[in-house]
Parts: sequence; structure tokens; C-alpha cells
Amino acid sequence: MENQIKALRKIHGLSQDELAKACNVSRQTINAIENNKYDPSLALAFQLAAVLGVTVDQLFQFKKS
Repeated sequence: MENQIKALRKIHGLSQDELAKACNVSRQTINAIENNKYDPSLALAFQLAAVLGVTVDQLFQFKKS
């Protein structure tokens, strides 16, 4: 599964720190999610999607093999 968080964050002109504060998590958590080292909870996924103005489906996409 790939996420679009980094690309969407940059489109919105947000730093990792700004996105983290908007979602009440650490910058390290955002970094880990962006680098596919940590899967966010469902609640955090919805929060990220809301801040970035997309649906959860748009935020996370399955890789085609």
C-alpha cells in the first residue's frame, strides 16, 4: 500500500511539523507514515485525510503487482 501524504502535504504547502500539529501527533509519526514505516490508526487516517482535503481512499492506494 502506498500513501499520498507527502505529495498532498506539499501541494497544501504544509511542513511535516504543521501537519503533525494539525493531527495532534509528532513530526516523527508523520515522517514514519510518509516513509511507510508506520501504519496510522483508522482515526488518524481520517484526521490526515480531513486536513489534506481528500478521502481516506485517496490518501492510501494499493500497489499493483
